[in-house]
Amino acid sequence: MEAAMTDTMPAKDRPWLFRTYAGHSTAKKSNELYRTNLSKGQTGLSVAFDLPTQTGYDSDHTLSRGEVGKVGVPVCHLGDMRALFDQIPLEQMNTSMTINATAPWLLSLYIAVAEEQGADISKLQGTVQNDLVKEYLSRGTYICPPKPSLAMITDVAAYTREHLPKWNPMNVCSYHLQEAGATPEQELAFALATAIAVLDDLKTKVPADQFPAMVGRISFFVNAGIRFVTEMCKMRAFTELWDEITRERYGIEEEKFRRFRYGVQVNSLGLTEQQPENNVYRILIEMLAVTLSKNARARAVQLPAWNEALGLPRPWDQQWSLRMQQIMAYETDLLEYGDLFDGNPAVTAKVEALKDGARAELETLDSMGGAIAAIDYMKSRLVESNAARINRIEAEETIVVGVNRWQQGEPSPLTAGDGGIMVVDPAVEQEQIERLNAWRAERDEAAVQVALAQLKADAKAGKNIMDASIAAAKAGATTGEWAGVMRAVHGEYRGPTGVSRSPSNQTEGLEDIREAVDAVSTQLGRRLKFLVGKPGLDGHSNGAEQIAFRARDCGMDITYDGIRLTPEQIVAKAIEDEAHVVGLSILSGSHIPLVEELMERMRAAGLDHVPVVVGGIIPDEDAVKLKGFGVARVYTPKDFELNRIMMDIVALATPAEKAA
Repeated sequence: MEAAMTDTMPAKDRPWLFRTYAGHSTAKKSNELYRTNLSKGQTGLSVAFDLPTQTGYDSDHTLSRGEVGKVGVPVCHLGDMRALFDQIPLEQMNTSMTINATAPWLLSLYIAVAEEQGADISKLQGTVQNDLVKEYLSRGTYICPPKPSLAMITDVAAYTREHLPKWNPMNVCSYHLQEAGATPEQELAFALATAIAVLDDLKTKVPADQFPAMVGRISFFVNAGIRFVTEMCKMRAFTELWDEITRERYGIEEEKFRRFRYGVQVNSLGLTEQQPENNVYRILIEMLAVTLSKNARARAVQLPAWNEALGLPRPWDQQWSLRMQQIMAYETDLLEYGDLFDGNPAVTAKVEALKDGARAELETLDSMGGAIAAIDYMKSRLVESNAARINRIEAEETIVVGVNRWQQGEPSPLTAGDGGIMVVDPAVEQEQIERLNAWRAERDEAAVQVALAQLKADAKAGKNIMDASIAAAKAGATTGEWAGVMRAVHGEYRGPTGVSRSPSNQTEGLEDIREAVDAVSTQLGRRLKFLVGKPGLDGHSNGAEQIAFRARDCGMDITYDGIRLTPEQIVAKAIEDEAHVVGLSILSGSHIPLVEELMERMRAAGLDHVPVVVGGIIPDEDAVKLKGFGVARVYTPKDFELNRIMMDIVALATPAEKAA
């Protein structure tokens, strides 16, 4: 009887790869976390690197202060990479590395460690994100200008074609586009335009007969938001548009090379600090968008933890998100069926509407010369879209449970005790610097300099930099030294902010604030000057952009020069602009050391009278410390009403209050 029942059971699809985006503190601690997660049933690794590693600085660089080990693992050299994957056989692993500007370097270190393990390099499986275009638009971990960065992307792709045939050389990453406010149509178009720019360049670097297979190895990394029907339709639109582009633009005949292959992390933008337990439901619902439709199902899924709006998740929180995936894949019957939406008229209509909108946006980008030429345009569009999103939440056109509706609730037992988050030990940074110094002292310095000289020569000559990068990795060069060569050859780049000095047409609901700004400006004898700064390496600029955007529309004279500034530079700008209020945005968890330094510099410069406000993912006990440094106001994600923040800034700038 049992055998007969088994024969009639439908065949199950293989589940997607289960990943957890992880890495923190040190390579050793991250290695322990990886091995624990793998023992719990995780089937792939997704490596998070800290901001110095992502932006090409060693842990002891001035800009790295406070950032080491905060949002990922620090990897300065071969020794760190060796420790990161200790006792993890890379030949058997599928590893995703979320790395962009330094992708050639981190892949070089990975290859070097795999060779030390005795792995057959041709069997390595995984992905480097390697999407620099989205860094200019949303995440901010770029180093060099767009054109040489594009060349580095395709250098990696061309190298993997020859040596790592199972490796995905690029993840076109639309994830951060949605985090920056992209509409579904913009997310589709901007990501596809990036892929087109890469393929157009790659076509010149690989043999014509090998190009179709390379098209087949371009993968995508997308976002799935709470509007899960729209998001599911977006994924179907992605698959159909990619098939269309690869067939019509590039003449790819084989269906397998036209397949849209993607991994996903569901939306972090919608996770709330208020009633954070609700985030568990949000994450589950968002996962449905990328798993329900078989014809547009993700190849790999990684889920954020419920408490990421509060701080760094603990191992238990990550386990909870992993269990969510396992329950969906193994307890439900989802994988026993074909596509559930084929022929559904509502789905078909929505998919076609999204495709039409994306095609129109693609035509605009094409007329501007493609993604690289249109970076400023795309950035400004994202800032505008994000402003519209925030306006809808403020006006309660978009309901966010626990935020702008049903705010009253029972206290969450999940945040009791340790506050519901993990805190990185501040001593980690100094320990990492000590290990770095020991590495430098023990390596063959002459061999390092020879390797770096070769890297520089190859970069200047326009040669593929991968061979020289791998040689530098094996010689013992550091992340900062590799990136230093790239900076020396190609120069550094300051990306567009997307915030123009001219006010937008969006003035509805701002009348009272504008009158208040006018009144205080009259008292001050000139227009209220508000300086918005982003100290440290945190490239998540969405919050700073929206504050600057709203302050400008309220009639303030704003200065916002973008990301990656030192406290010294911000204070110098405050002196130059004679700022009335300084606002800082820090989302990387580095607010304590950066704000402390900035406040010391403000006092030393005689700017004690200038109020400083700080926004970020800041636990309550840290907010108390910041106010102890002299910070006037602290804002966290729960402070979503920008107009209230604007009125606070007006009040702080008012001479009578400052004198009080």
